[in-house]
Amino acid sequence: MPIKIQSDLPAKKVLESENIFVMTEGRATTQDIRPLKIAVVNLMPTKSTTETQLLRLLSNTPLQVDISLIRMESHAYRNASDEYLDRFYIPSGELFKHKYDGLIITGAPVEQIPFEQVDYWKELCDIMDWSKENIFSTLYICWAAQAGLYHLFGVPKFSLPQKKFGIFKNWQPEGQSDPLLRGFDDIFLMPQSRHTQIHAEDINANKNLVVLSQSDEGPSIIKTQNNRAVFVTGHMEYDTNTLSDEYWRDKNKNLPIQIPQDYFPGDDPNQKPLSTWRSTASLFYRNWLNYYVYQETPYNFVQ
Repeated sequence: MPIKIQSDLPAKKVLESENIFVMTEGRATTQDIRPLKIAVVNLMPTKSTTETQLLRLLSNTPLQVDISLIRMESHAYRNASDEYLDRFYIPSGELFKHKYDGLIITGAPVEQIPFEQVDYWKELCDIMDWSKENIFSTLYICWAAQAGLYHLFGVPKFSLPQKKFGIFKNWQPEGQSDPLLRGFDDIFLMPQSRHTQIHAEDINANKNLVVLSQSDEGPSIIKTQNNRAVFVTGHMEYDTNTLSDEYWRDKNKNLPIQIPQDYFPGDDPNQKPLSTWRSTASLFYRNWLNYYVYQETPYNFVQ
């Protein structure tokens, strides 16, 4: 089934070239079906790239999904024009005037800054607080996962001696089983790209939180007991070349950067990397939409 977006969103052409069924607003209104309404707070500077990555995964479901892109009103964007933001995004204040089934908050390149010093921190906290009562499930990605765990549950973040960068093995704790990871292999892979981490003991000390998967480096997928919030420490939405682009970007700027772990064949950055997490990402987003959003939200949803 299709994902519903504005007809001139740049991601539309990319998705259509991949044979992903994208439906414009006009066609969607003629169908007698209520789409899931998903809001995406896109904090990444690479707006169009992140849009495409997430929309690709959200389209992998029999459900029709209606997307609203959200921008922060208190932040001055340098990598997206006002024209682009005005055309495709709604300001965060508008978020509170509507009803949504699900919410996604992306990562952001601000992890080395204390949370309270991020210029849109209060605005983001307002969204996180509002989502507790108004969203059936909120998905927090990478920095947003740390931000959500900190604001909602007081879980601190800690600086890493070296950037966690590459592809890492993950598994479910013994005895753990959850619909969100239904169909996952015993070992599954997830891209990581961050300078900070959370500690397992801080998660385990909170009775409201459940670790669904972990790696040698700590928890990787965490949820609340009521399934209203899911925290993913990595980037399952990343394209095959995303880590490569990050590596060469920093390398060409003479910034300290190590070769991504278990990513380039033979650890040779001149070799083309392979995607080893695409099927896991598709399954994860399909499970989230189905079990945590669709199965919980009513059909008669007041807009």
